[in-house]
Amino acid sequence: MSTVVAVSSRRGHHFSKIPGLSIRLLTGLGVAGDGHSGATVQHRSRVRKDPTAPNLRQVHLIHAELFDELCAKGFVVRPGELGENVTTQGLDLLALPTGARLRLGDSAVVELTGLRNPCVQIDRFQPGLMAATLDRDAAGNLIRKAGVMAIVRTDGDVRPGDAVAVEWPELPHIPLRVV
Repeated sequence: MSTVVAVSSRRGHHFSKIPGLSIRLLTGLGVAGDGHSGATVQHRSRVRKDPTAPNLRQVHLIHAELFDELCAKGFVVRPGELGENVTTQGLDLLALPTGARLRLGDSAVVELTGLRNPCVQIDRFQPGLMAATLDRDAAGNLIRKAGVMAIVRTDGDVRPGDAVAVEWPELPHIPLRVV
């Protein structure tokens, strides 16, 4: 069964977020009180490009299995430290298609919009960590492992221990791309 293992948020624009007992997801906005919440882009680099663009990065999710993989490479990363709002376990987030919806707990629903593009801030957090979140498949294509981004479709509270259920979009499935 797929579950939420941690939830995190933080006011203002900071790289890492602070784990908590719960977060409130707000339809069309993101995590209540989080620095990246809003209908339009909130990430500083994206605001500089086009402040009117829709915010496709309202909620950041990472699979906890990534932390184990990073630990094997000598890094210690805890929930929230890579900036994610929701840390899951038992679900291959990176394999889900664009438009997949995740029901988190009793009522919250997010829709996946794309992959997080690892940036230099990851190396500022721990030198060498950005490269550790990247890989190549057998064909040489870049694999980005730093999580997925989503928009909130249905309000709700999310807590550690909540179940995660996947609602698949109609075919054809479109692979996640960087947003």
